[in-house]
Amino acid sequence: MKAVAVRRFGGPEVLEVVDAPVPEAGPGQVRVRVAAAAVNRIDLSTRSGALSEAGLLAPAPVVWLGWDVAGQVDQVGPGVDRFAAGDQVIGLRDVLSAGGAQAEYVVLDDRAVAPAPVGVPAARAATLPLAGLTADRSLALTGLRAGQTLLVTGAAGGVGGLLLELAAMRGVRTVAVAGTDDEPLVRDLGATWFVPRTRRLAEAVRREVPGGVDAVVDAAVVGVAAHEALRPEGTFVALVAPFAPPPLRATRVVVQEVFADGARLTELAALVGAGRLSPRVADTLPLDQVGVAHDRLAAGGLRGRLVLTP
Repeated sequence: MKAVAVRRFGGPEVLEVVDAPVPEAGPGQVRVRVAAAAVNRIDLSTRSGALSEAGLLAPAPVVWLGWDVAGQVDQVGPGVDRFAAGDQVIGLRDVLSAGGAQAEYVVLDDRAVAPAPVGVPAARAATLPLAGLTADRSLALTGLRAGQTLLVTGAAGGVGGLLLELAAMRGVRTVAVAGTDDEPLVRDLGATWFVPRTRRLAEAVRREVPGGVDAVVDAAVVGVAAHEALRPEGTFVALVAPFAPPPLRATRVVVQEVFADGARLTELAALVGAGRLSPRVADTLPLDQVGVAHDRLAAGGLRGRLVLTP
């Protein structure tokens, strides 16, 4: 099978599409024939060597890329009774040493897999697992109740947009930070207030929410500038540990760590199928254009995920 591999760290030029053995599903696992696999920023960090330098990736002669997958189960391992060959599924590969999803086949634990959202193209479905589970867990870590306020940086991005929708479902009022041209988008996704990212952040947010917001989810990795918009004893959720600010003014700072949760992913997929959650696709590319995808993602400005179609 064809699969995206990295044998040395560097720029997009180190990406290779190689021939690899087709993996076999073991006990408690399913093999998925990949229809679509999203490209995420963690793929860029893996390829560049940043994860290795941070001690988050064990040394290996070959590193396989890809976390998100949508496709069809074509082999079921012993002990699996939730899925059968032919099922349309989505899933998340959360162990970097395992085979990647940017390949023609990937093997996942059955607990990492969920039924695909009904009536949703594979490319769009493939953008849900990592972004959806990240947004959902981030919101849960805030502990917010209906009527409370949440600041979302990077609100027009994949995680930020899903956060706005999930927060609106729970009656949480949101301040969306994004580019000026993104105001109509984030308003449609449920934002209560909009702040252009070019403004002095804390000052602009406190003008809308006197005293500061109850919680922040920092999807854009703004750091302490977003923390300044937080009320005393509020909660700050960071998505990247090294850029988490200190817990000033008796605030609580937590780092969201995503994991493959097939049960919750099943619930999120149902929301997508019902039209209540809106994962977005910026473009689809063939597997051998993975380097182009990395260049485009690094350049920024995308409003949706780039998706590889093996």
